[in-house]
Amino acid sequence: MISKESINYSLRNLKHNKGRSFLTIFSILVGIATIFIFISFGWGLYNYADELTSSSSADKVLIMPKTAGGFGAVEGVVLNETDVHEIKKAAGVYDATGLYYDAALVEKKKEQKYTFIIGYDPRKDFVMESFNIGVTEGRFLISGDMKKVVLGYNYMLPNKIFSNPLELNDNIEANGVNFKVVGFMEEVGNPQDDSQLYVTNDQFEDMFPDEESYGQIIAEVDIKNIDKVNENIEKTLRKSRGQEEGKEDFYVQSFDELIEAFSSALNIIIGFVIMIALISVVVSTINTANTMITSVLERYKEIGVLKAMGSRNSSIFEIFLFESAFLGLVAGFLGVMFGWLVSFVGGAILANLGWGFLQPYFSVYLFVGLVLFAGVTGAISGVFPAIRAAKINPVDALRTE
Repeated sequence: MISKESINYSLRNLKHNKGRSFLTIFSILVGIATIFIFISFGWGLYNYADELTSSSSADKVLIMPKTAGGFGAVEGVVLNETDVHEIKKAAGVYDATGLYYDAALVEKKKEQKYTFIIGYDPRKDFVMESFNIGVTEGRFLISGDMKKVVLGYNYMLPNKIFSNPLELNDNIEANGVNFKVVGFMEEVGNPQDDSQLYVTNDQFEDMFPDEESYGQIIAEVDIKNIDKVNENIEKTLRKSRGQEEGKEDFYVQSFDELIEAFSSALNIIIGFVIMIALISVVVSTINTANTMITSVLERYKEIGVLKAMGSRNSSIFEIFLFESAFLGLVAGFLGVMFGWLVSFVGGAILANLGWGFLQPYFSVYLFVGLVLFAGVTGAISGVFPAIRAAKINPVDALRTE
């Protein structure tokens, strides 16, 4: 165990070379802060995905038209009420319904905004369950509601959609149709979802008489055999649409599969960013080692004096190892504090911009783990210089001018 005198000696030396010590600490700090920021946000996104997995949307399946390179449905691909009826026949499907999507021009007084409007059958409770949100004010739509609309959360906030927030029973115009506001949805956490309009399917068809296809079909299924149910839906639709396996113009996906795909993409992104941050830490480790080697060379004669006064090789080794480990611990502590500050402020800014689901998660394991990681990294970078210092011959050191 390093003695108190050795610790005081090391601290005095670090203070004496405070400029070099600061640069070493700063180089490690940047890497640790970067890792903290991306892990905290990544952890928050994983928690968000876990919430969706455990939500009431887990027993829902989406049937959507295949897209052309991810930029919209292939021309001529239609999902209609006939497909809904066929899907209901598939084994393991309890119910199904279609959802309409389209763009709409929303107006309030002289202000105009383009957003998306969703048409759904309000008799199908599982539709809103699949969205995993409820109403924060007012009510959901009911069957027969015409010229009634439920708005996304952001319509309740000033300067989000319009300058002045809307309230229940206010009037709003969408594509030239005057609507009465009967409810507001809970906050989803992203600007697009929180700015949407919800109307009944009948109202949507009245507004868009040329609309031929549902944007997607949602099916409520037996969650215990969801993979088998997906196969049943695919077989049923292929037969109904006269298509061969592998040549479908639609695809079937459960919410679990969507979340799994999201998590896989997140793993790659977070892993890549952390790898870059680790490279930064490796560079800072080399910098720390270089700092300690320089310190050994500058204190060559001083080490000889210490040895001449009775200091053992192990004591010299401990002094330099402590200095590098101490620099790492200080850098780690400052790094996680700076990373926490950036993450906290970034999360607040994102929430204010409407991206509420992009929030960091702060765990005590993250704080402690990164501080210890920095300390160990600093100690490792100081091992070679410490060994070199311990092996210095006192006679040769004292002869050095």
